[in-house]
Amino acid sequence: MYSETLVSVTRLSRYYGKLAAVNDLSFELRRGEVLGFLGPNGAGKTTTMQMLCGTLAPSTGSIRIASVDLLERPREAKRQLGYLPEQPPLYRELTVDEYLHYCGRLRGLSRAATATAVSRAKGRCGLEGCGSRLIGNLSKGYQQRVGIAQAILHRPAVVVLDEPTVGLDPIQIREIRSLIRELGEDHGVILSTHILPEVQAVCDRVQIIHQGRLVLNENRQQLAQRMGQCVLRLGLRRPPPLEVLEAIAGVRQVEALPEGRWRLTFGEGAGRTEELAVRAAEDDWGLFELVSEQRSLEEIFVGLTCGESFAESEPSAEAS
Repeated sequence: MYSETLVSVTRLSRYYGKLAAVNDLSFELRRGEVLGFLGPNGAGKTTTMQMLCGTLAPSTGSIRIASVDLLERPREAKRQLGYLPEQPPLYRELTVDEYLHYCGRLRGLSRAATATAVSRAKGRCGLEGCGSRLIGNLSKGYQQRVGIAQAILHRPAVVVLDEPTVGLDPIQIREIRSLIRELGEDHGVILSTHILPEVQAVCDRVQIIHQGRLVLNENRQQLAQRMGQCVLRLGLRRPPPLEVLEAIAGVRQVEALPEGRWRLTFGEGAGRTEELAVRAAEDDWGLFELVSEQRSLEEIFVGLTCGESFAESEPSAEAS
């Protein structure tokens, strides 16, 4: 589905003294892919973004941007990067055209190439009628558009967006998300966000980092399968031994809960509430509760990062 690899991160680590902010991180990003990068505060997400953009050196490991080693040839690699930080680097006293022309010259484009690039970026970001307007007079949504325009001005292979919809109203959020999906058609996009519905709306693949390690790396289909797993919460007054519950057809995991309750996770296509209810009645388990639980991305995120009931011990295999 995707073409060439644009970002290759291999065994990346960053230490502050003995503290490993990022620990042995490896992943790839391909052209045409929007990668959602998630993590709780202090997980190492910002540190990883800084290393990817070349503003922080890793302690160990390597980063290749469009096949160029970021550490060995930083200037060449950074030419293939476009970056929008959480606070867009805008000059409010400049007009949109003045600011974008200034950014073009900073990128080393000639005057003629800058004029072409500015026109193209404004067209892609819906800024055609805003060139003569002061940035300080624009709405927050349009300021975000200007920030994205400067990130794609030089047609980079990789675009990194850090919390691009924070503080926007619902209409502006929809517009920026649509723009991100469009960017994902021609570039590789890394979207760092804490807004989980945003990930589900625009991303082709999701990564979750926790305590400096990658604990989830799945594409949209794999994530849908994970969210669609059958999970039943069972309340029993006279529960059988644990091994009896584990031996039920299709059960992959049994977890004991407080107050005589159990959580049973079934494999794909398994797990029927009616059959389990009949079994509990026949064997006199004293069934008093049987509830189907639908896993959301939020529950998966919390489980992986807070050690709650849906936590898993190993990171998922990298999606292809």
